[in-house]
Amino acid sequence: MKHRQDVRFSVTEGAKDVNTLHVPKVQRLRKGWEFDEIFRTGTRINGELVRILYLRNGGDCIKFGCAVGKRQGKAHVRTRGRRILREAFRALSGRMLSGIKIVLTLQDKGLSSKSTDIQPELERLLIRRRLLVKNS
Repeated sequence: MKHRQDVRFSVTEGAKDVNTLHVPKVQRLRKGWEFDEIFRTGTRINGELVRILYLRNGGDCIKFGCAVGKRQGKAHVRTRGRRILREAFRALSGRMLSGIKIVLTLQDKGLSSKSTDIQPELERLLIRRRLLVKNS
């Protein structure tokens, strides 16, 4: 078994992959008041696995956040839920219309699902509200 100190990586190895998996800071909701604003005044869309809250802000970019409540499970369950939501959003973010703030949350049933199950439902819900451009 190799110890961590024996494993060597170059600086550039894997750096490209890490950057493509994250939602850029410019596109993230980072302040509590931003989440509160969307939870209080945003439009809700409920699906079987995912719940979408969004607010049109008229800007030129998309602002994204995900929330998994403490009532939904322990820390490792909530972390997995956020990871699944980020991956599903990242796959669809290139086709989303600009000028919206969006928060994704998981239904209880969605906590045990994979991102490959969540993504088609998320895509269907966003297309229905005309927030996502259809694949042609």
